[in-house]
Amino acid sequence: MSAPTQIQKPKKPRIIIPGTQHHRVRKTVQAICFIIFVTLPLFDIMRIDLPRQRFYFFGAELWISEFSIVFLTLMFLWILIAAMAMIYGRFWCGYLCPQMIFSETANGFEKGIIRFVNKQMPNAGPRLRRIAAAFLFGLVLLPASVLVTFVFVSYFVPPLDLFHRLLSLDIRTAAGIVGASVTLVTFLDFALLRERFCTAICPYGYLQNMLKDKHTLLVHFHDPDDECIRCNKCVRACPMGIDIRKSSHQLECTHCAECIDACSGILGKLGTQTIIQYAWGDSDSKAAPKGNWFQRIGLRDGKRVAVLVLLLVYATGLSIAISVRQPVLLRIMPDRITLYSVDADGKVHNRFRMMASNRSHIQASISLSVVDLKDAIIEEIEDRKVLEPGQTIQQEFDVVLPPSSLHPGINKIRILADVTPGKLGQQFSENFFAPQDSPKQPGLTK
Repeated sequence: MSAPTQIQKPKKPRIIIPGTQHHRVRKTVQAICFIIFVTLPLFDIMRIDLPRQRFYFFGAELWISEFSIVFLTLMFLWILIAAMAMIYGRFWCGYLCPQMIFSETANGFEKGIIRFVNKQMPNAGPRLRRIAAAFLFGLVLLPASVLVTFVFVSYFVPPLDLFHRLLSLDIRTAAGIVGASVTLVTFLDFALLRERFCTAICPYGYLQNMLKDKHTLLVHFHDPDDECIRCNKCVRACPMGIDIRKSSHQLECTHCAECIDACSGILGKLGTQTIIQYAWGDSDSKAAPKGNWFQRIGLRDGKRVAVLVLLLVYATGLSIAISVRQPVLLRIMPDRITLYSVDADGKVHNRFRMMASNRSHIQASISLSVVDLKDAIIEEIEDRKVLEPGQTIQQEFDVVLPPSSLHPGINKIRILADVTPGKLGQQFSENFFAPQDSPKQPGLTK
């Protein structure tokens, strides 16, 4: 008899779970942030001009004297940072912080230069290769430091003026000395400190510890089934050099999610989900974005809703304040050193003072007229007063009326101002003083 045929069981197909892509998303966000970092000061989108005492905010040229708008802007930004820290934890550090972006870029350049030197100088000693790599890295880092410094200082000094100072190698004026000093600090930062700045100097990490709570987003190691294979790739992938398995609340952790990608890349090939993931606080759930849509975006309790409402209130107030702001600030007030004067023709003069500031980028003009009293004329000021961009003027003028148009004593008048660009028909209600009796002597002043 022939041996029975053995039936082979079909092999179970190997399941590979795709790894997460937090690294790619983070680098895309960082590239966008770098473009924003460069664009904001160069196009006056957000910049403080210290020499001219101006604050540029999304096309509006605010003067430092406009305290209310500046205050609303600062409060809005402060609450935005606090809300981000409360809800999304160290998202700023891992995704948006310029220090982290430039530090990781410097790390990438340094590693690339080391590989290049090792490839080009295979027969040289280790010490010589380190010196050559450090020299080349310095050659790359110096112009990069100048570029970063130029953009940073442009937030406080007009970029065109700063560019001219850079071309002339100005180290005599205050702006030139500041630029050279910041360049040196930037070079030393990216050459020596980098991520050490985040743990030793930056106060944001300590602030985060005060703002976070049990619902704050963080990177969480969760392994109840003991699936960790101790490959330590999460430790090697961490730019801060920490072990996320020890705690999710380490001060050095920026929640960049590099460890999540590393873990998912290894365990995914074994058919297992990553055991490191984003979670709202020390959650036992593997799925951080769980619940209703407002819970998935971080609004998980009333405190967060209240902070969001407060943020919307300040944003609304700031939008309204900027929208009703006039490009030309105009004030008209009486000069009461003398109540009135009477000229040789018997006409009565009242003295007024106009203060105007052109807060726009274009030339402005002001035209004044008087209503409520006929035959009124305005003297000692042009029919169309022109103001250059950024110009502030203070000028006195006379409102002149014949006695036949006046009542003895106080007369109510309105001075109309047509401002271009700006508001037409701005009204200033004032009192016009006239003699109690008809003056007998021309030129009488009272």
